[in-house]
Amino acid sequence: MALNKVMLIGNVGNDPEIRYLDSNPQSPQGNAKVASFRLATTERYRDRNGETHENTEWHSIVAWRSSADYVEKYVHKGSQLYIEGKLRTRQWTDQSGNKRFTTEIQADNMQLLGKRPDSQQGQQQGGYNGQPAYAPQGGYAPQPVSQPAPQPAYSAPAQPAYQAPAPQPAPVDDPNDDLPF
Repeated sequence: MALNKVMLIGNVGNDPEIRYLDSNPQSPQGNAKVASFRLATTERYRDRNGETHENTEWHSIVAWRSSADYVEKYVHKGSQLYIEGKLRTRQWTDQSGNKRFTTEIQADNMQLLGKRPDSQQGQQQGGYNGQPAYAPQGGYAPQPVSQPAPQPAYSAPAQPAYQAPAPQPAPVDDPNDDLPF
């Protein structure tokens, strides 16, 4: 058994880069879209002396096809995101002939967090849940998640369903009480 799962909450460090990859001319799907951006996660802690420290990690995020559409539409520098995905390590040879490696997170599920900027008041804030739908060709077809309707604020019922009886005062000194204490 194996598990490759990453869950991150952080802030986008730069506007996403959107690219279109050349595809097979016989493919009906056209060019594949890919979005890439950096996500910062910051851990804050206090040491023994009570001083606060921060440790920021930067993660390379890659989103493909429909996920890239979501990123292009809603994700910008400074956006706070929740991301679920998988670790992927790529290898290539640079211009000098040296082998290079990079580790990225391939996003499967993402959710915008935090407040909406004023410029997006009219847009629907939502998430993207890219659960893989395995097609016979091995295609990846993520589907957007529908957001639940906002729940109204709690209001107390007009009359409670159960009302406890009022407590009865205990007799102070009952001469008929034959208990020894």
